[in-house]
This record gives sequence, C-alpha cells and structure tokens, in this order.
Amino acid sequence: MARLIERRMVGHSLGAVTVLDAVETTRDGQRRVTLFFDADSDLTNFSVSGGAEPHHQISVGGAACVTYDLPAQDDVTVSVDGRDTEIVPAQADLAVFEGKNTLAAVRNGEDADTVATWLRHHVETQALQCAVILDRAQPKTDSAFVHHLDTAMATLPDDLTVVILSSDLPLGKPDTPSEAHPFTVPEAPGKDRMEIPAPSPWDAPLGAMSLYEILRTRFLSDARAVANLDVHDLVPLDSPNIFDSAVAADGGVIALIGRHCYPWRVRKGQPTLFADHICVQFDAKGGRQRWCIAPAKAPEAAIWRLIRIGNAAPDRTRTQLFYRHMALRHPTPSISKIVPKTSLIEHPPLLEMAEGHWGHKPVRMPELEPDTLPKGKGRRAIVTTMKNEGPFILEWLAYHRAIGFDDIIVYTNDCTDGTDTMLQMLERKGIVQHRENPFRETGLKPQHAALQASEDEPVIKDAAWVTCIDVDEFVNIKVGDGTLDALFAAVPDANMIAMTWRLFGNGDVHDYIDQPITEQFLRCAPEFARKPHQAWGFKTLFQNIGLFKKLGVHRPKGLNPQLWEEINWVNGSGQPLPREMYRNGWRSTTDTYGYDLVQLNHYAVRSAESFLVKRDRGRVNHVDRDQGLAYWFRMNNNAEEELSIQTRLPMMREELARLMADPEIAQAHHAAVAAHRAKIDALRATETYANFFAELTGARLEKLSRLHSHFGSNVFLSGPEVVPDEVLDRDTDEDWFFTVELTGETAH
Repeated sequence: MARLIERRMVGHSLGAVTVLDAVETTRDGQRRVTLFFDADSDLTNFSVSGGAEPHHQISVGGAACVTYDLPAQDDVTVSVDGRDTEIVPAQADLAVFEGKNTLAAVRNGEDADTVATWLRHHVETQALQCAVILDRAQPKTDSAFVHHLDTAMATLPDDLTVVILSSDLPLGKPDTPSEAHPFTVPEAPGKDRMEIPAPSPWDAPLGAMSLYEILRTRFLSDARAVANLDVHDLVPLDSPNIFDSAVAADGGVIALIGRHCYPWRVRKGQPTLFADHICVQFDAKGGRQRWCIAPAKAPEAAIWRLIRIGNAAPDRTRTQLFYRHMALRHPTPSISKIVPKTSLIEHPPLLEMAEGHWGHKPVRMPELEPDTLPKGKGRRAIVTTMKNEGPFILEWLAYHRAIGFDDIIVYTNDCTDGTDTMLQMLERKGIVQHRENPFRETGLKPQHAALQASEDEPVIKDAAWVTCIDVDEFVNIKVGDGTLDALFAAVPDANMIAMTWRLFGNGDVHDYIDQPITEQFLRCAPEFARKPHQAWGFKTLFQNIGLFKKLGVHRPKGLNPQLWEEINWVNGSGQPLPREMYRNGWRSTTDTYGYDLVQLNHYAVRSAESFLVKRDRGRVNHVDRDQGLAYWFRMNNNAEEELSIQTRLPMMREELARLMADPEIAQAHHAAVAAHRAKIDALRATETYANFFAELTGARLEKLSRLHSHFGSNVFLSGPEVVPDEVLDRDTDEDWFFTVELTGETAH
C-alpha cells in the first residue's frame, strides 16, 4: 500500500508580519532556517534570533523568502516591533524525495477518488514515485479527506509516497470582494462565461506566490525531477516521460502546456470523472503554462513560481502537453456555467482515453449534419425592424429587391408616421411581410424580440440566405452587376459573408428633402477606420443550413459546434475569417476588414433635420438610450467621398418607379413624407431641439466629422466637448493624433 504522510505549514500571524512557513535545513554542518513571508508583510522592524543576518534572500511575487544561519542549538526567536515570538520550524523532509520523480500539486476541493485516480494515472504512464499536494481546504472543514484518500490509495504501489501539506493560515488572496461574490476562483475559463463565487480565501486566487519555493525547500530540492501539475491535470497516454524529459533538457527545465477539456454532459446523479472529459474548445488560444524541473541540472539562481521557473529558460524542444479537466476544477451541475457549449467539440485523443483506457461510456455530443440547400439558387430573405421610418421605406425596399432579395419581413412598434399602415398595405400587395413587434410580451429589446419571432416564420425558415439589416443600411455589392448572384459567384464556396459597415455622414446636409438617401449622402469613413468602435461593425449574410441555432443582430448566434468545420465565413473581400470569430465576432479588425466585394453602407444620421426625429423616437434596439450629440459625433463621418453604390442606383430607381406607379403606394409614401416634415417642424419649434439643431449644423461639429481618424477611442466615448479648439484647428490632412483620459463621468 502506498504511504500517505500529513504535514502542516508552520504559520504565524505576527501583526505587521505573516510567516507562512518556517523550514529548517542542515547543509555541510550549518544549521539554517528559511522563513516564507506573506507578500503584505512589513519587514522594517523584523529580526531573527538576536539579529542574525540573512544568508540568502529572494522575492516571489512580492513575497520575501529569507534564509538565516543559526547557532547549532538555539531556539528560533523572531522579533516584530520589539515583541519576541518563538517559532519551531518544520524539519525539511528531503530524504523522502531524493532521486524520485515527483509531482507538486494544489488541491482545491477535489475529492479523494479524483486524487487517487490522478496518482494512479501518473504512476502507470509517467513512472511517478512521489507527490506533494498542498491542500487548500479551510482548516477543520474537510478532516475526512486524508482518511478517504488513504483508503482510495490502497491499490497503489507500495513505493509511492504522498505528502499532504496544509496550513492554518489563508493562502488565498481575494480579488475585489463584493457582497454577492466575496472571492473569485482563479482561471475561470472564459471572459464570456463566469465569475465563480467562492466562500473563503482558501478557494480564492492563490496569494502565497512563494508556495513552490516552500515545497522546494521543505521537500523537493533533491528530487530527480519535479512536475507542477494540479490534481485535475493529466499527461496524455502517449506522451514521453516528463521527468526524463526534464533530466535530459538543456538547463533541466521544460515547459508543460495545459489544454482545457470538458465533458459535454455528466449523467445526472453521477460523479464527474476524468473520463467524462471528451471535449475541447475549437477556438481556444494558448494554454496554461506549468513546468517540470530537474533540480540538479537547473541554474543555482532558479526560482520556482506558479507558471514558470524564474532565472531559467525552458528547453523549448521538449515542451509537452497536459489536459486540465475543468469540470473537476470547477464542479458545477451544468457545464454551460463554466464554458460556452457552442465552443466545444469532441477531441479524439480524449475520447479514446475515456473509452479505451478508462473503459468509460461518456455522454457524447449529438451528431449533426448541415441542412441541404433548396434546389436552385434558393430564396434570399431580410428580417428587419422599423419605427417611424415611413419616408425611407420605398427606396430601401426597391434597392434590395433590385439586387436580388426575394423576401423581406418587417417588425414595427409604436409608429406614429404611418410606417406600420404602409407596411400592412405593402403586405397586401405581396411586396413585404409585416408583423407587430412582440417585444413587450417577451421582455426583450425590440430587435432581439423580432429576430426571435422571425425564426418561426416560413419566410425565414425556408430561405436559402438570410441577413438582418436595418432600413439605414444598404448592401453595396461592388463586383459584377452589383447583384447577389454576382457576389455569390465571386465567393462560390462561402456560406457566410461579413459585410463591414462604412459609416456615411450627413455630408453637411442640413435639411430633409424627399430624395433617395443613397443619392444625397456621398461622404463616409475611410476603409481603414478602427475608431469609433462601431465603425467596423458588420452584418452577416449567411446560408440558412443549420450551422447556428438562432438569428442575431450582427451574425447568427448559438453555433452548433459539431459543425464548426463546415463554416466558410469570408469578409467583404472574400478572405476567410479566423475561427476565433465564429462564436461571438461582430466587428472587423485590422486583420479581417475588407471592402473589395461588398460593404454595408450605413446611413446612420442622414440629414440634420431627420436626425432630430431619430433622436426623438429613440433607438429600435436600445429603447432606454438617448441618441444625442455623442451618437451624432460617433456616427457622422464625412472624411472622404465614396461613390461605389452610385452605379447600382439605376436598377433601384427602376424598381422604385414601379412601386410608385401604384397610386396607393405613392399616396402612402407622400403621407409619410408629410408626417416626417411635420414632426421636424414641431421639434424645431421647441427651444431644446432648435438649440440641438444649431449645434448639429455648426462649424465645430462639421469639422469634427472630418477628423475621426485622428482621435483615440476615448474621445468617442467621452463626446465632442472634450476636443479643445486648438485641436479642432489642426489640418485635416496632416498626420497627428489626439486622445483623452477616460473618467467615470465621461465613460458611457
């Protein structure tokens, strides 16, 4: 039976000084004690045994580790602010580990069966001989663990030695405590996933950064090789021996790179096992870095830290993989609490280990196949939302019908200008489909409610291609004859096309007139426009083949990860987008923007007079946000002239003429124009909107609309008032840059 040894850290709280552990060693007849201090300790008025001078001192993450020479028989007495305290150091247990292959690990609540399985795996696959496990369980809360582990280790080899090290002092360092989440568990696996609440500092991020130096001094400095792997980490079956690799490495150190793995699901009522973990994230980057060191070959100045060995370069030719089993690290009833399941795919090596090595039957991901496309080219559909957009509906409909969209479904809410009645009439004539927006019943924002509702509509379910664009957005196809057929011919294998915005400004047009906006507004942001943040947002035209579960504002959402390899997503220049964008990407980057084949002309502000109405009615997707001066500043970009859509307008005008030839349609349009004009006049008659209009049309904002490329992101977040007059007077064409500090008062 394997040998299990319990040890405790020698911890003392001494006012301004906290000693986490004290370890006594004797080398060449010299008695020494090493004290390991908490990072917050103030050693200004600290001394040892009558003023003994430090023999050696290092700092790990701000925590001092100090070694003192001591007389042969003296007790160890420390003094803090003149108050003496006797410390009984722990004697180093170096002989137990001398010449042995050893794991150094942290237990964060994992059960005894998990730890025993972890040990057995590395005994069988890596010739493990010893392990030291720091148990972070809060004192007196998990007293049965050691007993259960001793029982679970009954079948492990007799020559295996395991030390369980615990502490009476907190080893966790909380982030920012709050009433709801007093501490945050380290390494939560995704920014869009979670902050796991934890009850105590023992479960908080590890504050004792000198932990591995404690383990080294107390147990491991004479070991053959030491690997830093926690009790939920496994080295793959077919890996080289990590201990041999460290011994053979130049400098005695190798890097270990951890890949997170997850179950798809754990059967209800069953414990979570290593063998349940059969999935990885297809879009994960990098990995968790750990190390394996051969102490005798490593540099004398090496410092053992959590993720690396300080003052030592790992032999990069010998880097090895391990798997971090995340549902053991973060126990939870639902895997979706710790990882977006839309990112998970089955990983054949893990599946082989689960079924072949462990003999387990894990819950598998459902098998999916992409839907087949309808015969022929299939229908192309748009889903959109509107509120008081009456004067602009016909141009937008005519343009998109002309370039090849077959079906358009429009959701409206709270219209006062005849938008809804016009669309109802157009529906009767078979031109669009109109629905009332159910956002109040669903509690969702209007655009999200419309998208959710549209998923059950035959016009969307049966479409071959779908996109969600607004009435101020125009799909500007620059290839061939400007139709969807020409675009699809240019990227025949694509099933998703990102159409990046070009923000079109008002072009200094102040007054509303009844004329197509694509003819009136000819100035926009340059192609290379990283700022403001919205400048490179995109909308997606995608094949409706089941790659995703639902519609989204910028792109379909809810990836079926089994099908991620079926995705062929290109940008507006036909270049493939990286897999990191497949789940959540909604805006282009310096590496992914492109306008050669298609762009989305975004006329967000139109004329200054029309913007008054837009501000008054609010935003369709953000009913609680004011569209004021800051919005105008961000979205009104008049940097350069852009005429590419002009060659596509004749076919728009032809379709518009066909629509306007219908007296009922023409009458509805003229009524909407009149309502828009009347609303503008009413708003301008008020002092608030008169002043607002004067500011929009003033020389200051018109100049600012041509300076966007010179500003940092914080300028757009803060608003136009942060730009001083001397900056405003700078030459638009010169190379200069201006930004501001973002404060709590200006951030929004």
